[in-house]
Amino acid sequence: MSEQSISDWLAKVTEVMSKDLFTLFDYQFNLFELILVPVILLIGLYIIRLLGRFLAERLAGSGVNPDSVLLIRRVFYVIALLILFVTALEILNIPITAFAFLSGAVAIGVGFGAQNVINNFISGWILMWEKPIKIGDFLEVDDARGTVETINTRSTRIRRVDGVHLLVPNSKLLENTVVNWTHMDRKARTSVRIGVAYGSPCKKVAALIKQAVDDQSEIQHSPEPIVIFDDFGDNALIFEVYFWVNASVERDLRLIRSNVRFRIDELFAQHAIVIAFPQRDLHLDGKLEISRHRD
Repeated sequence: MSEQSISDWLAKVTEVMSKDLFTLFDYQFNLFELILVPVILLIGLYIIRLLGRFLAERLAGSGVNPDSVLLIRRVFYVIALLILFVTALEILNIPITAFAFLSGAVAIGVGFGAQNVINNFISGWILMWEKPIKIGDFLEVDDARGTVETINTRSTRIRRVDGVHLLVPNSKLLENTVVNWTHMDRKARTSVRIGVAYGSPCKKVAALIKQAVDDQSEIQHSPEPIVIFDDFGDNALIFEVYFWVNASVERDLRLIRSNVRFRIDELFAQHAIVIAFPQRDLHLDGKLEISRHRD
């Protein structure tokens, strides 16, 4: 193929690509623009995703907490997408003012069908800015308990103690009462309740319970554990010990309480302290006669 033929072929391709196909909103669009813009958008989205991932990894490696990393990554995505959108409009020679007419339609859409979406979206940004709930916090929402894994723009993903993932709308976390066990720190107070038989030496029992708690390395000694002689029960003398632990999930609390009970059982057995159990005395009025029948 000669150079003249190649030039003619390129001229025809250029003519076809630059030919106006249709007019929309008083703006003409040709084939070149319709092909170039999607390509730029796809490449731009791919580059934005790579840069966002690279930025998050660098920040995490620098010791920045996960909540700040998530917030910075979201802000980067928003700014980058706006730049990409404006660039696409510039290629098409469409000014941003051309979309002014959409404001009325958007307002109507928000008024009739998008309140929850907008509410959850804004709530997500509030959660990331104010940080009343952070990634890694242990929450109690309604009857569910779990650890926050990520805060998305619409919902927050929580992993329950049984391993099931729970998606909670962001607005619910702001508008309802949520128990955050680890908001300020990871200290949590718990207790173990036990009953011993009547006649047991109460001060000795309290000392043994305190020893059982002190023997656990997971239990903090500041504040110091407290043993309470709680009540004279129907079948037992009731004691309860309160202590603080550094626990992030309910599983840890249950395991620590279990270890305390194991140790209490060992110490009570060594000192002949009887753990109480329900008992009932039966009193019979009148005479009890036993008759014998002979064959």
